[in-house]
Amino acid sequence: MSPSESPGQRLRAADLDNPLYYLENMETVVNWVRHHHGDLLTAEERGRLDGFGRLSVSARALLTRMVMRTGELFRAGKLCYSELPEPESVALAELLSTGWVKSVAWVTIDELFRLFTLAELRPALADRLTDLGHSPAMPKGRMKALLADHLDEIDLADWLPEQGNDLVRLGHMALFDRIRLMFFGNLRQSWSDFVLVELGYQQYEEVPFTPESRAFQRREDVDCYLTMHHCREWLDEGRAAEDVWLQVPAATENSWLTSRRDRLLLELGRQAERQGNRELALAALTQSGHREARLKQLRLLERMKRFEEAWTIADQWQTGELSDAEVQGLARILKRLARKVGEPMPTMAQAPAPDEFLITVPFTGAPVELAVQQHLWQDHQPVFYVENTLINALFGLLCWDVIFAPVPGAFFHPFHVGPADLTREDFVPRRRELLDTALANLEGDGYRRMIVDTYQRKQGLANPFVNWHVVTGDLLELALDCMPARHLQVLFRRLLNNLKEHRSGFPDLIRFVPDEKDPDRRYEMIEVKGPGDRLQDHQRRWLAFFAQQGIPARVCYVRWQDAAMSADSSSL
Repeated sequence: MSPSESPGQRLRAADLDNPLYYLENMETVVNWVRHHHGDLLTAEERGRLDGFGRLSVSARALLTRMVMRTGELFRAGKLCYSELPEPESVALAELLSTGWVKSVAWVTIDELFRLFTLAELRPALADRLTDLGHSPAMPKGRMKALLADHLDEIDLADWLPEQGNDLVRLGHMALFDRIRLMFFGNLRQSWSDFVLVELGYQQYEEVPFTPESRAFQRREDVDCYLTMHHCREWLDEGRAAEDVWLQVPAATENSWLTSRRDRLLLELGRQAERQGNRELALAALTQSGHREARLKQLRLLERMKRFEEAWTIADQWQTGELSDAEVQGLARILKRLARKVGEPMPTMAQAPAPDEFLITVPFTGAPVELAVQQHLWQDHQPVFYVENTLINALFGLLCWDVIFAPVPGAFFHPFHVGPADLTREDFVPRRRELLDTALANLEGDGYRRMIVDTYQRKQGLANPFVNWHVVTGDLLELALDCMPARHLQVLFRRLLNNLKEHRSGFPDLIRFVPDEKDPDRRYEMIEVKGPGDRLQDHQRRWLAFFAQQGIPARVCYVRWQDAAMSADSSSL
């Protein structure tokens, strides 16, 4: 298969009825990386992967099982997998002879106590604990702490002679991590998650995978990602932020890696401030292009009482394309800073109060949204419980080809639900022209046919915007009949302003009024609030946007009928 061919016709998930399906999936990963990223591997690494294919089935399966497990150290006697064609001892001997695993003689105290039970350790360590003046009848954690004060590592043959030749260490995990990264595009997904679960449960869109669409163009790109991954691990472990700062890779021309570096710098800035190093925190946040970094930078400058500097940055930032949450946060900061720097107080636009109505319905135990849907439903004005699904689906169907465009760093393998950079800051800028072309279809009449055709052709294929269980053909037809193209245009534009933030917060229900003469009033969205519930900030922002754009939306407050009757009778 050439790199430019669509992989979906050749690459398939394993049959889950096969007891060795996890090995099939591992081989899929190895072969995919060997074929598409072979130029990013050293000759030694390519040879090692070729050697993986020459192992017996049992040896490959056992090696896969070990790679999937936590850690690199194993007790050979505990490696029990009944599905292997040959005994585990035979497969392990082959792995030892070919250098995939190695026998272990010395282990650290941490490894010793992770691998062996208290019942095994207590008799083996009794004499040594007695020599130290302690009884072996102590908890495992206390025993470990005591020995750690005196020893770094031990010789198993000396300390646990019965298990001294039972330990093996998995080799070449760095290679497996590199393969995992080039296949997944991240190190967040574990082997076990993928090999056991990820494949075979969905149908995926076929996306051409070409050398130009790869996120990693050079081996140095992979090295850069691995270094950033280690930096993030060090931050999670609580290491000093200034030490991690020295290891952060320099800025790169690879936009996909840049977005990950921006996220790393954002987290480093947080950690540096928590550790009391505000200057380092400010430097990290200033360098980060992550959309959350600017507000954090301004708040930090405030805490450092550098008000003039914060005001200048905040004042310039007002002209950028901001999400509603950023606009709200920036307005609050400008209001506070104005007092400090002697500038006029900025005017803050007041969001219009949402239209509201109150209904009383019987309590049936059903979710309040379904109770309201049933209460409001009329045959000539049907009501659907859609929440975040309908608008997202209409967008996903109209922009299907854009979502699955082979943009570098968007797709790493044939089993993606959606592009890997979907919620990254550069998702829209890297597809601006394609998105503008797709949305321009809303200016004519052809968009309806396009959406319906896509719905029919792509039925069941995974798409991060389309919930096939909720969006039926009838619902889709009603929405296209009743929702004006102008409304869809502005809704989609706002969605694209911040996909991570704006994909949620839509009202629970939608009511269609097909007989209405006014084309802008042939539907309305309804947010449902049960007793004691209130609007969330992201819901308020959507409602304010609806009001500004003339999109019909209301908030429905609910009282339960029994509670209402009790309240009325108590007032008599």
